[in-house]
Parts: sequence; structure tokens; C-alpha cells
Amino acid sequence: MHVAAIWRYPVKTMIGATVPSAHLDAIGLRGDREWGVRDLTTGAIANTRTLGGLMQLRAEPHADGVAITLPDGTVTHSSAADVDAVLSAALGRSVTLQARPPAAETEFYRRLPSTAADPMAELREIFAREDDEPLPDFTKFPATLVEYETPPGALYDCYPLLVMTTSALRSMQEAVPASVIDVRRFRPSLVVDTGNEPGHPELGWAGRRFAVGGAVIEVINDCPRCAAITKQVTPDVPQDRSILRHVVKDLGQAVGAYAAVVQPGPVREGDDFRPL
Repeated sequence: MHVAAIWRYPVKTMIGATVPSAHLDAIGLRGDREWGVRDLTTGAIANTRTLGGLMQLRAEPHADGVAITLPDGTVTHSSAADVDAVLSAALGRSVTLQARPPAAETEFYRRLPSTAADPMAELREIFAREDDEPLPDFTKFPATLVEYETPPGALYDCYPLLVMTTSALRSMQEAVPASVIDVRRFRPSLVVDTGNEPGHPELGWAGRRFAVGGAVIEVINDCPRCAAITKQVTPDVPQDRSILRHVVKDLGQAVGAYAAVVQPGPVREGDDFRPL
């Protein structure tokens, strides 16, 4: 097995890009999710589940900040005086772009109390579950998410890395041939080339460690999926709920696997992905 692609997302929830190399540390890829968007209507850090339009904006590092390209081709920058106004107009909500603060600034990350009259209905909406479908196993998520939107000091949802395999992408396309199975729907950090191996091999990697480049990672558990993978990314990657129906029914609700970095180090595209 080897690293087929390294994906970095400078702004949480926005489209990222592949990079030829990266450094892995305690909070994942350096340069990943260094910025986030706060929904000023709710006060929460916005994500795909709450503000799906973010997934149609593309972010890339630029100078001392980040450049953001809107679906119509307009480009704004984190240093622009009107960046919040531009993003708010594009998203149809009042938002502000914010740099990720240190972990000690816990109030930035704190989860606001739910105002939903029916918390279970709210969870079903977040995870886009039909009435007869089960909710995910919430023990697979870190306990910090009860109190915080994201782990303090980071802007990833749960764990530092998300690993997917080429086998998984191929198997999903075979299972739902009418759907567009694009890697951008699933937002992995590392895509691992697993050759002709069938199915979703990463779903069986929980608890295992892998050497990748100069780093070592440990797979924690599979990644339960929510409405994010159903959202439109670009016109050629349209909204599609049938993908999630397959994931819930046939894949135990998960695609890809969460991982943590146990030994920091560099990783490059093409590096071996070797079990330890």
C-alpha cells in the first residue's frame, strides 16, 4: 500500500486541494483547517451539516492568510476588509471568517446549548437519517464533542486524520453506479492506494498502527457519516442522498477511518503505507 493523495483543507468545510507533501503532527496536517467560519445567526462554528454552501467554496493558502474562491469565480482573501460581507452574501447567512486560536481559548470552541424542541429529530436531520434508519454509534466520537464544537486547538470535527482507500472509492462507485463518487465528498486527509483489494479495507483497521513516510499513525475507528456526503460540491458533483442510503444500509454507516498521529513526521505522495 502507498499514499495516493494528501488532501489539505485550509478552511474548515471548504474545498481543499491535494499537496505533494505535508508534515503530520498532533493535530494532523500542518496548514490544515487553520481557519473556520462562524455563523453569526447561531453563534456556532459552521460546518457542512449546518451551512452546506460552504462545501462549494474553495480555499487555498495565500500570502499570510487564505484565498477563497466562490462558485461564480469571485476570489476574496482573509485580509480583505470586506471578506465577511462577501462570504455572507455568497452563503445567504451572516458569517465571519476566523483564524484558529490556541487550545487555551476554550470559549471559541464551546458548543452552544441546543434550542431544538426535539433533540432526536435534530440529530436525525444532522445525520440525514430516514425514519427507519439508525443513528450512528456516538461512542465512536470523542467525549470532548459534548462540550465543544471541535476539540480545542483544532477545527477538525473529531480526530486529526481521516484515511480512505482507493478500494473504498471504487467499491462505492460499483454499488451506486448512478451517483458521482468524488473524493471531495468524503474529505479525507490521506488516500491510500490498496490496489485490487475489494471492499473497504480501512473499516477493519481500528487499533492498528501504520508507518507512513517519517510518521506513524494509529487508526482509531471507522468514520460514521452524516449529511455532508450528500451535499453539492460543484455542478458536476451534485447533491445526492442515495450515497448515504448505501452507506447506512450496507456499510455500517461508515466510510473511511479516523486516525491520530503517534509519531510526527513528513509524508509524501507515493510513500509506503506500512502496517506495524
